[in-house]
Amino acid sequence: MTDETPNTQPTAGEQHFAIEKIYIKDASLESPNSPAIFTLKWEPEINIQLTSATKQVDEKAYEVVLTITVTAKIGEKNAYLAELQQAGIFSVHGFQSTEIGALLGSYCPGVLYPYASEAVYSLISKAGFPPLYLAPINFDAMWAKQQMEQAQASGAQAASH
Repeated sequence: MTDETPNTQPTAGEQHFAIEKIYIKDASLESPNSPAIFTLKWEPEINIQLTSATKQVDEKAYEVVLTITVTAKIGEKNAYLAELQQAGIFSVHGFQSTEIGALLGSYCPGVLYPYASEAVYSLISKAGFPPLYLAPINFDAMWAKQQMEQAQASGAQAASH
């Protein structure tokens, strides 16, 4: 009987995608008006901002950082400001550049989002505030919209020259 281990290394020209690492890059929570904010009726205005950034780490690996910023206000008073950067390192090679763009701009943020959502929930809850459940997000639609806006902007820019 031979002892064979499967070859997990991709061959030349083969497409390869793998999640190498998922981690919190940065997390912060500010509650500038505590403890007085806890005495007010909890009817906050919540503002949620979401951004994603990509950086190439080496020829086959990329870091994707999903940033979620949540601001809760009661009237003019800030209840809290929570910011989280959920990051991941993804191994990607053998794809066309448009496919890599879609993977890094849509799929990877979608992978990171459940981790980020749970971390934001935990951070806010541990600060003594009611839990905040973040709704699911369609990153494919966000990516498509961003691509369309970039195409329109470059088209408008080309027309003005």
